[in-house]
Parts: sequence; structure tokens; C-alpha cells
Amino acid sequence: MFALIEVIYILMLLIGVNTANAFFRFIQQLAEPLALFFPGLFQTGNVKLDVLLNYGLAAVFWLVVAGLLARLVAR
Repeated sequence: MFALIEVIYILMLLIGVNTANAFFRFIQQLAEPLALFFPGLFQTGNVKLDVLLNYGLAAVFWLVVAGLLARLVAR
């Protein structure tokens, strides 16, 4: 679920959704704290690439965490 929020946020930023939109702000308020320390990790000079790398890495992190938790629960 956390990875999905990150992916939605990435897609919304990449396609250029109106940032004043209430739904965008809602997703942003969820995605930014879930990104932990990843935002700002990569600074390439290209804003869209930065968003893709930083928030994409956070999404992968949450997928790994969810997979590990699922294995622990399945035992």
C-alpha cells in the first residue's frame, strides 16, 4: 500500500497534475513522510528524474519491507 502511494505521487508529478488540486495535496501529504530519507538522495539537475529516482527508491524499499513482513507472517 505504501509503495502504491509513492507510485501514484510519482505519476502525478511526472504528468504535471495541478499541484493546487485537493487530491494531489492529499497524496503528497501521504507520500512525503513515507519517502523517509530518500528525497534529496539523488540530485541530477533534472527535477523529473530526481522525483523518479528518489520516490521510486522509496517505493522499492516499501515493496521489500512488505515482502519481508509477508514471509515472516507466513511462517
